[in-house]
Amino acid sequence: MPISFDSALGIHQQALALRAQRTELLASNIANADTPGYKARDIDFRSTLNNLEQQSTATLKTTNSRHIRNNTAMTGVETLYRVPNQSSLDGNTVDEQLEKSAFSENAIRYQASLTFLEGKFRGMMAALKGE
Repeated sequence: MPISFDSALGIHQQALALRAQRTELLASNIANADTPGYKARDIDFRSTLNNLEQQSTATLKTTNSRHIRNNTAMTGVETLYRVPNQSSLDGNTVDEQLEKSAFSENAIRYQASLTFLEGKFRGMMAALKGE
């Protein structure tokens, strides 16, 4: 019986990809903290992940194993502009402390997702070895 990684890993592989994309956005915000007119961007992780989960149930039917499967992992990801708590004179909306805090939290959650997936893979390997 073949193992389907999509069913074994569920939404977790999409969550990991979304966390990686959010990391890039937050790093960009931090890097542009002193750029006049720069608008801080972010992703609403929870609603985007819910949308991705709903999209993943709508898969294309393939009649041959060599057909290309649809990958809805990162379609429809909406990038939002952060509304600043305090406006700046140069039009930059980056709150460096907020961005660093969000970046750290996202990094911790990314690592937790990796640890979870590692456990899933170890379990599958144990099942394959008959342990």
